[in-house]
Amino acid sequence: MTKRLNLILNGKGGVGKSFFAVNLVQYLKDKKIQFVACDCDNENSTLKRFHGEVEFLELAHPRGLDPMIRALEKFDLVVVDCRAASTEVFFNYFDEINLPETLQTLSAALTVVMPVNQEADSIDQLQRIVGKLKKTCSYVVLRNAVHNNNFVLYDQSVIHNKLQKELGAKEITMAKLQPWLVEELSHKNLTITAALTDGRFYLLDRQRLKTWQRKLYAEIESAAELLLPAKS
Repeated sequence: MTKRLNLILNGKGGVGKSFFAVNLVQYLKDKKIQFVACDCDNENSTLKRFHGEVEFLELAHPRGLDPMIRALEKFDLVVVDCRAASTEVFFNYFDEINLPETLQTLSAALTVVMPVNQEADSIDQLQRIVGKLKKTCSYVVLRNAVHNNNFVLYDQSVIHNKLQKELGAKEITMAKLQPWLVEELSHKNLTITAALTDGRFYLLDRQRLKTWQRKLYAEIESAAELLLPAKS
């Protein structure tokens, strides 16, 4: 499979889906990798706010998710930031279009990026996703350390065991970024790459941003075989 569809999906809100999506899209831009990105949340459209070229997917429309599949006809990589509480919408859509057959026709593979934090609800969502999609896709678990680095609940869970031993999942970590930097980026509508050359950020804060971005980019590259299109 030479093409890839990345869904950043977890039905629970506040687990870091959009923040990761913003930085994944910036990684693709910085590395000059062609892609199409889609945002499913037209009310709190974080991804489109930072990357204006992002397309909206209208989940309420009967054909609202078609653009992400049609984009695979022209591009090798499509990234979708899935709105909270939209999991069932995607499940129903996958059944409707016979996802495995559609992906095979397009020579495409699906990767589901599943953010997880220290809350049991976020782990339950992983169980729900894997229970439905099984081996239809690949999995990348995003450990979101925004609050702390303690993932005991996830590490001791049945779903962690299943993802590691049966499904070949990759795990990557998104380190905590200082809250005042997150606020400044949001207030100024700047990605980290843009902030690195913006004089409104102090030198030491630019260094903090650069260090954080470098670490996240290394994490993304550690799972490149599941997040990027295969080289033809």
